[in-house]
Amino acid sequence: MLEIPEVVRHKARLVGAEPWLEGLADLVAHLEQIWSISVGRAYQDATEAYVAEATQEDGTPAVLKLLMPRDGLDGRGEVTVLRLTRGEGCVALLREDDASGALLLERLGPTLHSLSLPIEIRHEILCRTIERVWRRAPGCGLPSGAEKARWLSEFITTTWESLDRPCTPAAVDYALTCAEQRRRAHDDERAVLVHGDVHEWNALQSGDDFKLVDPDGLLAEAEYDLGVMMREDPVELLSGDPFDRARWFAARCGLDATSIWEWGVVERVSTGLLATQVGLEPIASQMLLVADRVAT
Repeated sequence: MLEIPEVVRHKARLVGAEPWLEGLADLVAHLEQIWSISVGRAYQDATEAYVAEATQEDGTPAVLKLLMPRDGLDGRGEVTVLRLTRGEGCVALLREDDASGALLLERLGPTLHSLSLPIEIRHEILCRTIERVWRRAPGCGLPSGAEKARWLSEFITTTWESLDRPCTPAAVDYALTCAEQRRRAHDDERAVLVHGDVHEWNALQSGDDFKLVDPDGLLAEAEYDLGVMMREDPVELLSGDPFDRARWFAARCGLDATSIWEWGVVERVSTGLLATQVGLEPIASQMLLVADRVAT
């Protein structure tokens, strides 16, 4: 029987992907046959896809990832990002099947999170890694930063209400204001390929360096990726002036601190609401608590 993490089951039910859940075992068996792979244990920390160890016919370790079908912006650009980066900064794509949403990926090492490094070192590693992903990619079909800002605004508004308002109106209003600022600021000429979900669980060791997995994929200002990093480690953010982190990222990468901060505000609220929705605690409560505090 296929082991499916409970968070993945919960997310599939939320987006109406129950038929996908029911067909996973048959799909895995089909891919084992046509790709000549053997599939092993599932990764229990997966949240939005079925991810498992795989071994190719020649013994080379790999990872099988089965994307959850869903509407909206989330997840639409993963294959596009992996094709464009070709193993530079992101995990290498070995095989794919568009019809089933199946990806065969290179097997990487442990996550950056598992190494328990100081936050300053983690931030440097993530900055160094994401800089290898940023590149011009006009016409690749990915959504824009403006579209993402609009989608996040709608998600925040509807999800906040459906969850019975788990954070303050001030936090939501501030996030919506920041999202509108970033929507208006979008510039196609400045937009680059961004990963869209850069954090320590999505950075895995690759030799002496790291690569990123699970890209969302956007054409946006590079500050978006650093805004995602602003939402992470929420408790640590409040240990001093919260804006100091945005200043550090801006100085490190030669970008704009205010843009980084505003994306961080939006991502913190939207991710805090999503984490509440799927039961990821204590991070959900921590993010929303920090969202409340920075709004006031």
